Amino acid sequence: MADLFASADPAAAVPLAERLRPRALADVVGQSALTGPEGSITRMVAAGSLSSLILWGPPGTGKTTIARLLADAVGLRFVGISAVFAGVADLKALFAQARAAGQPTLLFVDEIHRFNRAQQDGFLGPMEDGTITLVGATTENPSFALNAAILSRARVLIVRRLDEAALAELLARAEALAGHALPITAAARAALIAGADGDGRFLLGQAESLLALGDAAVMDEAALAAFLHRRMAVYDKSGDGHYGLISALHKSLRGSDPDAALYWLARMLVAGEEPLYLLRRLVRFASEDIGLADSNALRVCLDARDAFEFLGSPEGELAIVHACLYLATAPKSNAAYVAEKAAKKLASTTGSLSPPPQILNAPTRLMKEMGHGQGYAYDHDAPDGFSGQNYWPDGMTAATLYTPSPRGFEARIAERLAQWAQRRAARRGDA
Repeated sequence: MADLFASADPAAAVPLAERLRPRALADVVGQSALTGPEGSITRMVAAGSLSSLILWGPPGTGKTTIARLLADAVGLRFVGISAVFAGVADLKALFAQARAAGQPTLLFVDEIHRFNRAQQDGFLGPMEDGTITLVGATTENPSFALNAAILSRARVLIVRRLDEAALAELLARAEALAGHALPITAAARAALIAGADGDGRFLLGQAESLLALGDAAVMDEAALAAFLHRRMAVYDKSGDGHYGLISALHKSLRGSDPDAALYWLARMLVAGEEPLYLLRRLVRFASEDIGLADSNALRVCLDARDAFEFLGSPEGELAIVHACLYLATAPKSNAAYVAEKAAKKLASTTGSLSPPPQILNAPTRLMKEMGHGQGYAYDHDAPDGFSGQNYWPDGMTAATLYTPSPRGFEARIAERLAQWAQRRAARRGDA
């Protein structure tokens, strides 16, 4: 096993993750779609043709390792930088060194999404003239984080979060290198893997602490948790993970799955999401996906906000759960959302048509002489409180913008609208 790694000396003052770094692409764990026998990177290397790449995936999944091994596999000079610390001057110096090196250069840029748009444009010339083969690593969605010009010149490859089997393999390699097993029970081992949340580098950091204990007593889950402390879930509140989880919550609510919705809500709360942000999204959902099918949903969400602001965390988070469950189990309708879009589209295409004169107020004599208010039917004086008069601009055909769903309270609204439509038609002489 030791021949897979760059160093087999467990006493070396180098982090375990670095000592276990693979020597060949085939030894990378958990990325068979890229580095397996039929993987896209394997085929690229076999063909001897390496294009610029963007490696997109969560932390601790092997992006840096893959870049280093790629350079070795195709005979390129490897240069690595981090966008966190590098600026335009650093890039210009690297490009000049690459031109003078006499050997093609693979430039690995970690956290490439942290470069601004102008800095990203600086890569285009050196990429096009062959000065560098760019391999960028990012945890953010390249579609949003990178310039279209870079994306048109580089192939995006997805680096997957490590599954349980891949993480278990990393632990086995660490134990082989150390020469002894981790001092934990099978249940604690499963908890250790689950707690890594797909991050191999984090897992190896935890394993290094455990292996350093030597012949310590075997730990169960509780003892392991006390030794290592709890790790917060990997979650960037301003990044792609944030939007992915809020999308999962929204779609679970829309799909009327209260259990899944609670899971995603809990994921965000445990990860430290701002509760008021979640409440804002729930309030929006109440109008967008439930609307008049159950107007009480909006009130429940606003009450949940008030309760949370009154109680604070963690007590007030139960009010958020209350609102989440109400939304998930309420009848669904996007009729109000569809009507809003249709009304705005119609309003943008009809200019500044004036309301019909009969529904305009006439506070002055001149306005009365102009016919404002003449013929207005006061609906409360009409039979059943419905006059059926026209409220659309003269010469404009009435449009149907709101079509209630047959669910929840909207079913009753639909019946009422149908009755009113018949009475309007009768007033016009259509029926």
